[in-house]
Amino acid sequence: MKIEVVADIDSSLAPWIGKTSKIVDYYLQDALQQHGFKLTKEQFVLLKKLTEKDGLNQNELASLLYRDKSTMARLLAKMEKKGHVRREQSHKDKRINKIYITEKGKLTFDKTIPVVARIINILEHDITQTEKEHMINILKKVQSNLKLKPALPQERS
Repeated sequence: MKIEVVADIDSSLAPWIGKTSKIVDYYLQDALQQHGFKLTKEQFVLLKKLTEKDGLNQNELASLLYRDKSTMARLLAKMEKKGHVRREQSHKDKRINKIYITEKGKLTFDKTIPVVARIINILEHDITQTEKEHMINILKKVQSNLKLKPALPQERS
């Protein structure tokens, strides 16, 4: 019976989503580094989020990037050290730090856009708009399914 379970896992969406995500991460990271950008995909996404909405707090960013607080703190420390972001204590609540993208961060983000656009073009090559929309809808359903269902309790042997 355990062999059947493994076969079901191998034919499920999970490994395909995972493998594809890792391949995309690798290509993006490699392309950025080949063009002289010392940014990880996670750092690029952080800059993108702050470009879209500057002044988010650390918890908001952690939620948007699906990261825990300690991982987010390390990421922000690295980005602050590189001069891409700055932290500023909230005037309303001194316990909260707002995160802002710096001019250097904006410039770096703007310069990375052509590289990222090229990776997206490679990724979507030979995929029709209809196929792309269908795939996005499927992935949204998967995300929704995972948000609605609590993690399964451990089975006892």
